[in-house]
Amino acid sequence: MSHRILVVDDEPSVTDLIAYNLRKALYDVQVAADGRTALRLTREYDPDLILLDLMIPEIDGLDVCRELRKTSAVPIIMITARGEEIDRVLGLEIGADDYVTKPFSVRELMARVKAVLRRAQKDDDVESSTLLRGPGNLLMDVDRRSVVVNDEAIELTRLEFDLLHRLLVNPGRVLTRERLLEQAWGYEYVGDTRAVDSAVKRLRAKLRAVSDEADCIESVRGLGYRVN
Repeated sequence: MSHRILVVDDEPSVTDLIAYNLRKALYDVQVAADGRTALRLTREYDPDLILLDLMIPEIDGLDVCRELRKTSAVPIIMITARGEEIDRVLGLEIGADDYVTKPFSVRELMARVKAVLRRAQKDDDVESSTLLRGPGNLLMDVDRRSVVVNDEAIELTRLEFDLLHRLLVNPGRVLTRERLLEQAWGYEYVGDTRAVDSAVKRLRAKLRAVSDEADCIESVRGLGYRVN
């Protein structure tokens, strides 16, 4: 069965281009031109991935992302204009998985779509040990894709889970931002590692909300991150 993708943008030229190329790659595609329709179609269509423009009518992309993250872990790739750096960073902090910047190449967009969908597969990249332990009574069940600290479950997005997973299976080893992009995001470094920093910031905040000791991630200045 083909993956279902919801494209949300109020520019017909953009949605036509994206939808054409996605359907050419045999994806099932639905299109929404405003935030309210996007939320409705997410409930009805149950997409495997959402391509979400920030500047859309009725409910903007950031508020759509916030609303979806209350109940759903569906992967979201934001579509932003070149000058919207602040909104892009905010989008990553509230739970978007990735972003592309207008004007974008179709080749880059398709590569990111494939990478995010591949990452979303629950059985992807499973290590031989399905239970991983970290500081502060942190326990990760790789098969069930769950994280528990002191018997309290922590709700992580797919990206946050995969980031923590990569760090836990490399204890004491510094993973560069570029390597994390390759291993957790699923594509090669393309010149902007801000997405990594934003995702790690969100992940650490969720761990600290349960236990300070569970925040086992250390930033190594100029290099990347590690778990001690």
